[in-house]
Amino acid sequence: MTNEEYISLHRCEDTSALALRRAPEGVDLKYCLEQIKSRQKAVRKLPHWAAVDGLVFPPSLSMEQCSSETTAKYKQELVERILSSEERFSMVDLTSGFGVDFSYLALLFRRSVYVEQQQRLCEIARHNLPLLGLGHAEVHCADGTAFLKNMDYADLIFMDPARRDDCGRKTVQLEDCTPCVTTMLPDLIQRCRFLLVKLSPMLDIRVALKALKYVCEVHVVSVDGECRELLLLLGGHCFGPVSFHCVNLGRRPVAFCVQEAETVLPVVADVPLEYLYEPNASVLKAGVQDALCARFDVEKLHRNSNLFTASRLVENFPGRAFRVQACHDFSKQSLKSLQAQVTKANLTVRNFPSTVEQLRKRLKLKDGGDVYLFATTLSGDRHVLLQCEKIKE
Repeated sequence: MTNEEYISLHRCEDTSALALRRAPEGVDLKYCLEQIKSRQKAVRKLPHWAAVDGLVFPPSLSMEQCSSETTAKYKQELVERILSSEERFSMVDLTSGFGVDFSYLALLFRRSVYVEQQQRLCEIARHNLPLLGLGHAEVHCADGTAFLKNMDYADLIFMDPARRDDCGRKTVQLEDCTPCVTTMLPDLIQRCRFLLVKLSPMLDIRVALKALKYVCEVHVVSVDGECRELLLLLGGHCFGPVSFHCVNLGRRPVAFCVQEAETVLPVVADVPLEYLYEPNASVLKAGVQDALCARFDVEKLHRNSNLFTASRLVENFPGRAFRVQACHDFSKQSLKSLQAQVTKANLTVRNFPSTVEQLRKRLKLKDGGDVYLFATTLSGDRHVLLQCEKIKE
């Protein structure tokens, strides 16, 4: 039996149980178990790749670090928007890794160049890319910084710098990434029309904008309400205002120009109205939440609360929407009334002096159910509990 046959036969089985069995003659059990385990991860993260027979998967760290299919598709759509089909002649990925982002971007270009310094990942790419319909892709085993010095001009350069130090610990700051985009920036801008850089979602966006010139677009990408990627689009011809794109995949994205985001003054409500709105993670990460007031005609509960209210249901609000059922203060009588009605709730704290755990213990509340409680501060610094019903999307 060959390794490929063994992997195909046992692809859905528990690798811990398989490790206890004797492998058939001709089978490299360690290699096969690694492939089965990685393929099982790919079923969730890369379903289309997992369905392709014969693909080789990398060690677990590369699987952990690679983009998901949904975020890779978003980058593909972004590039389709900024470059017409006639303008998509060549692209270079200087930090290709396992090649997920590369595979989706390369489909758009007549010439696509994969650059990776790890020999094993290059071998995997040479094997996988033809199976993914990218037989035309060029694979170069090289350091991205050195390759840049002699490469031809490209319509797009993509970079996803490694965000781990020599001990394998995660890093966030630009100067701690490998290779260092800030050091390479002059050469990068001279050798491409657009540069697309993927950075840590934990990075301070304003710090990145100060460190990197030529940024024209910032894309904060969330999946299922969790911020996953920070993408910066740069170009030597970009001198206008930076636009922020707040994306929660599966929902309509929202874009703001930097002046709008930084100069608008929020409208603060006197009291909570019929509906409550909580911005999604991308909006909060981008720091553009105050601009929601003018864009969606909503009011902030408090300047520091990041919760919004309106007397009507707002369509396409970038976040969760709730119907306010009651507003409880923290008097003994009000809390006693609340405890008589609610024993189980989803509790959220926003601009409030207690933690979720402290408040849940004080109110003797179990977690879950259909009731949503927001502990927050209103204008006038009044602490309240808003009892809400979530509006289905």
